Amino acid sequence: MKKIMLLSAVMGSLISVNAFAHNIQPNQLLANVTVSDKGEITLNGNDVAYKSWSSTALPGKVRVIQHIAGRSAAKEKNQAMIEAIKAAHFNQAKYQTTTIINADDAVVGTGMFVKSSAEKGKKENAHSQVILDDKSAVKNAWGLREKDSVVILLDKTGKVQFMKEGKLTDDEIKEVISRATALIAK
Repeated sequence: MKKIMLLSAVMGSLISVNAFAHNIQPNQLLANVTVSDKGEITLNGNDVAYKSWSSTALPGKVRVIQHIAGRSAAKEKNQAMIEAIKAAHFNQAKYQTTTIINADDAVVGTGMFVKSSAEKGKKENAHSQVILDDKSAVKNAWGLREKDSVVILLDKTGKVQFMKEGKLTDDEIKEVISRATALIAK
């Protein structure tokens, strides 16, 4: 009886761990997802608007996707990656950064600040793609962790070339920049 209970506990823990694992695989496309509540931030002069966004639009350029919880701690985790991208001065005709902010995963009462910060980020980096996800659609579709940050490198066909949840090391940042540079040169 003890063996059965122990086995049940072990199997239950394995199932629960896998239930929270991301579903992003190397050299595969990301799961299709649409963000229609808020969505992609667009600019018309200084005016901000939102339009529905779909992951099916990702192919066409090399991309670094940063999906972040709407929390300053999550945003700061991979700020060094964003600074490295800016310093690389990638060709905008062949490269685009896509930042997806999960406003549904924000500290209670900070939603207005998250939205304002996302809009400010779009204005400061007009060539970048910024998506505000109010319903955790992307997090749920890709099986990402709450309260965290993920960096994903896609080739121009939209296939995953690198992915990591959590803070990247300096070596991982260099690897992403190196791989992105090589992909853009193709």
